[in-house]
Amino acid sequence: MKLKTSQKAAFGFGAFGKDVVYMLIATFLLNYYNVVLGMNAAYIGAVMMGARVFDAFNDPIMGIVVAKTKTKFGRFRPWILTGTVLNAVTIFALFAAPATADPNGMTMKLWLAIFYVLWGVTYTLMDIPFWSMIPAVTNPGRDREGLTALARTCSGVGDAIPTVLTNSLVPIFSGLVIGHKVATGNYSEWKSGYLVWAVIIAVVFVVSELIMVLRVPEPQIDMEMKSPSVGEMFKSLFANDQAMVVVISIICVYASLNICGNLLLYFFQFDVGNPDGYGLFTAVAFGFQVLTMMVIPMLRKAFSKNQLYLAGFIIQIAGFIVILMMAYFNIYTPENWMILCVPGAMIYVGYGMLNVIMTIFLSDSVDYGEIKNGSREESVIFSMQTFTVKLASGVAVFLAGLVVEWIHLDTSDGAVQTAATLNGLRLWMTIPSVILLVIGMIVYKALYKLDEKKMDEIKGQLEGNK
Repeated sequence: MKLKTSQKAAFGFGAFGKDVVYMLIATFLLNYYNVVLGMNAAYIGAVMMGARVFDAFNDPIMGIVVAKTKTKFGRFRPWILTGTVLNAVTIFALFAAPATADPNGMTMKLWLAIFYVLWGVTYTLMDIPFWSMIPAVTNPGRDREGLTALARTCSGVGDAIPTVLTNSLVPIFSGLVIGHKVATGNYSEWKSGYLVWAVIIAVVFVVSELIMVLRVPEPQIDMEMKSPSVGEMFKSLFANDQAMVVVISIICVYASLNICGNLLLYFFQFDVGNPDGYGLFTAVAFGFQVLTMMVIPMLRKAFSKNQLYLAGFIIQIAGFIVILMMAYFNIYTPENWMILCVPGAMIYVGYGMLNVIMTIFLSDSVDYGEIKNGSREESVIFSMQTFTVKLASGVAVFLAGLVVEWIHLDTSDGAVQTAATLNGLRLWMTIPSVILLVIGMIVYKALYKLDEKKMDEIKGQLEGNK
């Protein structure tokens, strides 16, 4: 089927809303519970990893549930709306932690564990059917690439909103609630501001998904889909060798960015010495990411998907190496930190390329699987995307929590860090990311084979089977 321009815009708005929420949690929850509330970073990281791994293994099951769904409102949209509303409630709860004298007491620990697990589960309810709609409502080729680029561009804008604005708006909101101006670095007073900000983001999330659900139609379901067992589902995934190659790439790309991302705020707070710079740095980085994703359709006129994908890896690796060199040669200071925007832009230009092309590759693997295995499993295949993203981000946030403890980072107001602590922060923020990206690039180069010629053949076979 072919979507109208207004329907594509509605789908893009839905992608924007879901990533506003995701980035708030992925980027700031560790810092919020650790620096603002005072909870042990290693415990937070362990909870977040455990919850993500648990939720990740639920994703393929959700893929099966979506595949079985058949309602007059469609297969995907009922789950998107239900998951969105429930997820908004958990967002409020995560930032409405009860006041307690002991941030490492059992009450706070259980609160974080329970509501973070519920956040992940409810996000899965809407995330898998959302991305599963792309191959269902588009045709292979430019139509699919266009919607994917639009959705990923809007996701990038959504990512940027909390990343850029949180450190600026939270102290302002806190001051309005508690009745006096809150200093930017006085993190212990940021709690109420975080709650106000979380509520605003949750409302934006609900509105964006509601508009998407009301405006974007689904193709009519004419047949009952076979409901595979979990064993059959994994068997079909492993039988789709190209989907598995893409999955490995997704793990490497998302884990590399999440390791850096979870430590980046600490880097600006305690190494750069300018926490206010974090917002502008991420604004520049995300600006380049969004611009890159917007021009992917134009770049595709001159370059193949494979060329753009490899370029994304190389540019991102170069960005991590440059930021590490700047750290060791003491190129930045609290006043001239903006030079860090150069490697930041490189990292997010590369990520923007990889993010769009990965989603296209995953959609192409759905068509490939239909030809190879005789079954079309959008929801099951795309459940692997969320599965791997959550698995990668869970491991990354756990590692970040451990790193904060390993390098003996002192998060108290006004603390002075040792040279060993800062060097450890710089190394952990860059070297593991480079290693993962190199692995992802090697695996892709060696095993992926769905180039333009192959996809044209598959498209012809699918059209001939109709």
